[in-house]
Order: sequence, then structure tokens, then C-alpha cells
Amino acid sequence: AQRIELFNQKDLKGWYAFGEEKGKVNNAADLFSVEDNIIRMYGPKAGYLMSNESFKNFKLTVEFRWNTDAKFAKKNNSKNSGVMYLVPSETPDVLWPKGIQFQIKEGATGDFVLLQEVTLNINGTKTEAGKSVVAKRFADAEKAIGEWNKLEVTSKNGVITQKLNGKLVNKGIESSVTEGRILLQYEGFPIDFRKVNIKKCK
Repeated sequence: AQRIELFNQKDLKGWYAFGEEKGKVNNAADLFSVEDNIIRMYGPKAGYLMSNESFKNFKLTVEFRWNTDAKFAKKNNSKNSGVMYLVPSETPDVLWPKGIQFQIKEGATGDFVLLQEVTLNINGTKTEAGKSVVAKRFADAEKAIGEWNKLEVTSKNGVITQKLNGKLVNKGIESSVTEGRILLQYEGFPIDFRKVNIKKCK
């Protein structure tokens, strides 16, 4: 399977943005910037980048780090973000839409957050359908603040695994969503993303 670079290292082609204040912005660069081959998300309002393309069976790899440089505006001090996937193409843009989130949060990176009624079966138990349901990670694998972390999500026929820095941190089966878009979250604390790659699985 070929690798697709969702972020071309130059600009935000292939993505649109959504912001708390402005709503949907087709020119994503109006909300977020690319600098030194890195997507930099910061500012006084929460928002996200959404891929235009949807994916079904795939392995997604994203590299991220907290940006603690004082010159970047932030909305709050809570180190909280996330990478969402399987966001159905027909789902409306809201903070936060339907899908599954790989939680990126100080002390909780690797949790599943199941949004807008999405369910998974984890260790033999089906999760409750709700607006935002957290399923805790199995292990911690976060690096120190300011260092780059690598997350990997594999979604294949309803089986979802989340890895952080090479370690399995969460797994579920029988996902109620099996196809959708990729979303990078900005929840108020500056965060950088550099590699966003996807490989389609057969």
C-alpha cells in the first residue's frame, strides 16, 4: 500500500479549518500556519484542521509536540489536544464532531475519546453511547513536554489500535464508525504537528 502524505510539509492543501468564532474556513491558513515544515496551531480560540479526504481501512501516523514558546498566543494553560479519525463525511462541523479521538493531554495521552454516540467494544465490554465518552489508555508512553511524540492509529474492519511511541496504548473492536476524515485539534494550548501520513490497508 502506498503512503499518502496528508501534510505536504509546505502548506495546508487538502485541509480546511473550523474555528470557534469563524466557523468553517476553506483557506485553512487563515486560522493555522505552517512554519519550518511544521503545522503550528495556536491562538485565542479553539478549532481544528479537517482533511478533505475520507479513509476506510488505514494506518495513520502523526508526530506532535507541545509548543511552550511564550511568544505563541494561547487560549488556556491546559495541555490538551487530540487527533480525531473516522469523522464521517456527512457529519456537521462542531467542536467536536462525531468520530474517535486519540487523546493528547498531559497525563492522559492515548485515551480513546468517543464522540457523538460512537461506540467500541473494549476488553469484551461495549462502551456507552454518549456525547463524549473516555476509555482510558492501557499504558503510559508519553515523552517529556517539548519532545516529539509519534502516534499510530490502525483502523481495519472495525478493529482500532492506538500506539504511542511504539507502545500499544489502546485497542477496541466493533467500531460503530468505519470510514471518515482525519482531524487535528487545537483546544487552547499551542501544539505542533509535523508528519501526518496514512497508508491504506487492503
